[in-house]
Amino acid sequence: LLVATGGGLVQAGGSLRLSCVFSGRSFSQYAMSWFRQAPGEERALVAVISWNGGRTYYVDSVKGRFSISRDNVENTVYLQMDSLKPEDTAVYYCARDRAPKVFSTGTGGYDTWGQGTQVTVSS
Repeated sequence: LLVATGGGLVQAGGSLRLSCVFSGRSFSQYAMSWFRQAPGEERALVAVISWNGGRTYYVDSVKGRFSISRDNVENTVYLQMDSLKPEDTAVYYCARDRAPKVFSTGTGGYDTWGQGTQVTVSS
């Protein structure tokens, strides 16, 4: 079970920090990711972090503004979002990779999803 929190309404240029807590075993063996889905659009990858935190990946639109991190003791993955833009408005989902110690960058690579948290950025 993944539970995501931290969404909200923020003005452009502001910051939010999303958290996602995993309830289960072997969190530290799996890559974790954040996806987002805007109204009328498909769910899209935002960022990925490897099982040990040593590798990260970001889509071009968030590079330099967002930062993904994890705490394998607290079974939590974070997404720090700075310099937010109206186009970042979406429901944000955390997800766990389908298999241990792989690094997936597509929706099909993930089989455990959080419930989503709404991020709204006003102009």
